[in-house]
Amino acid sequence: MRARKIATAVATSATLMAGMAVTGQASAGVTGDAGTDGPARFHHRTLNWHGCKTGPNDETGGALDAAGAQCAEVTVPLDYRRPQGRSITVAISRIKATDPAKRRGVLLINPGGPGGSGLQRALLGKFMPAVAARYDLIGMDPRFVGRSTPIHCRWMTDTPTRSAGPTRRTFNESVALMKELAAGCVQGNRDLLPYATTRNTARDMDVIRAALGEPKLSYLGYSYGTYLGAVYTQMFGARADRVVLDSAVDPDVYGPDLLSGNGPAITAALKHWASWAAAHDAEYGLGATEAEVLATVERVNQAATRRPLRVGEYRIDAHHVPYLLFIRLYDDRAEAYAGFAAEVQVLADAARGDAVTVPASLKETLDGLFTGSGAAEDRAGTPILCADRAASRDLETYFRDIQAHRAGEPLFEPMTRNISPCAFWPATPVEAPTTIGNDAPMLIVGADGDPVTPNPGQRAMHRALAGSRMITLRGAFRHGAYLAAGNACVDATVNRYLVDGVLPDGDTTCDKDSAPARRR
Repeated sequence: MRARKIATAVATSATLMAGMAVTGQASAGVTGDAGTDGPARFHHRTLNWHGCKTGPNDETGGALDAAGAQCAEVTVPLDYRRPQGRSITVAISRIKATDPAKRRGVLLINPGGPGGSGLQRALLGKFMPAVAARYDLIGMDPRFVGRSTPIHCRWMTDTPTRSAGPTRRTFNESVALMKELAAGCVQGNRDLLPYATTRNTARDMDVIRAALGEPKLSYLGYSYGTYLGAVYTQMFGARADRVVLDSAVDPDVYGPDLLSGNGPAITAALKHWASWAAAHDAEYGLGATEAEVLATVERVNQAATRRPLRVGEYRIDAHHVPYLLFIRLYDDRAEAYAGFAAEVQVLADAARGDAVTVPASLKETLDGLFTGSGAAEDRAGTPILCADRAASRDLETYFRDIQAHRAGEPLFEPMTRNISPCAFWPATPVEAPTTIGNDAPMLIVGADGDPVTPNPGQRAMHRALAGSRMITLRGAFRHGAYLAAGNACVDATVNRYLVDGVLPDGDTTCDKDSAPARRR
């Protein structure tokens, strides 16, 4: 996932018709039956490979072309229960293996979200040259994302993630906004919404595998992409080859309420950053101790609760502050922490009533938050979440939950437990949730201080996938471990698995300082 897109996600499944591409809840080694008609006809189409750039302003396409990539569109059914009906297209990119003599197959890469565009992920080969030598790297815009028959939600924001704020009145403001956002996704998309499921994306992946002429599909998925990968192994176990799941979500919690248990992990990450900021008090003036920095953050939040902060042309209130803090905690590198400290410095000045100069990074975030400019990943992701699993439509359920947890974590619980557009969604899920539980061999990777997909959820995915091994990046407060953390221990272990097929003998830990892997 793009890191900030985990705020909502889900899964669904039901008994399907005989001609469908899956059986439903397949165990490892059992492949869904594509049938002799129906979806099977989509497995035998010739792909029309072409350049990736669509116009002079297409930076992603230009970068792919410069790297020697090719792009194509794969035709898939809108509704796999009715494969003779309407079809849509899924855009993919490919960079061929750099060592054809040692080529193993294809590796499809998903960045998460849900709703994250993945075409550009084919470019990751420069960061993992040994893997790129063995695999054709495949990027994909999942259905209804980017170039794949996109759903356009008409929003004046790039994310539905908000805090419920301190009172019933501010909760009611959230309710009104989420209802408005749900309505904004309906316009022009009503006939697509029921089919924006993770299970359908997994089916699309298997059509892509077949269209590429491959008997098996290897896979690297981050964040939400770990759930997508787990669903694929559940539905198409015999067709899954080497699978890496980085920053895994809890498969039982995954849904519109996915963040509901994240409050403690977010707070721990905030404290880790506060310790760093305290060590750099001479530069940022946020406090000389962790407690003093956290007190500065609390003053910002309280000031925004009393009266919106004037930051550039925008007014930041209690709905926004927890979100602005949360999205800066995905990365624990010093450079990221420094940028976060500079933004908090601006907010602290605004809380005192000072006129402030807005850093470019904060302005970009606020532009997206208040105008909807920039990437549309949350807007594409919300339909996926709402199609995967139904959310409660009882407003009091949300408010009672927020109130019950507010005292224990007043800053983040009103955000992680807030209502979402799924509470007002016009379409109900067409399938029941996928039960994840198989013994397919794969590798799970994650940081123990991840505030987005916390370590308990990573371990829940590990338990559900009984054949998996797990690498824990210890002492890291970040989202994304393989390649993203620059950790030699993690990268070497994942590369060894993808290149040589060697899983660790048991679960291992890697220290943040890149010490050798240790078996637990």
